[in-house]
Amino acid sequence: MKTKKGCQLRHVCGEYFIIDEDDENIDVTTLISMNESAAYLWEKVVGTTFTADDLARLLCEEYEVDEATAKRDAEVTVKEWHEAGIIID
Repeated sequence: MKTKKGCQLRHVCGEYFIIDEDDENIDVTTLISMNESAAYLWEKVVGTTFTADDLARLLCEEYEVDEATAKRDAEVTVKEWHEAGIIID
């Protein structure tokens, strides 16, 4: 899967958001809030092809988390990103 073209991570007043931008408009109705670890993952995979396993590996590298927890969290993150429409297969 890949991040959707035009979706940009923004850090505003201590909060992370994904804003769906295209060449002409900014769709503020597609403002997705992210916690710090989700923002970290987004920054690492934007513009690349990735899997839930890649996200789990990144979580293990950055945080003190076991593989099973990282895998479960990565799968939840992928599901949420799909539902939000900010990643594509």
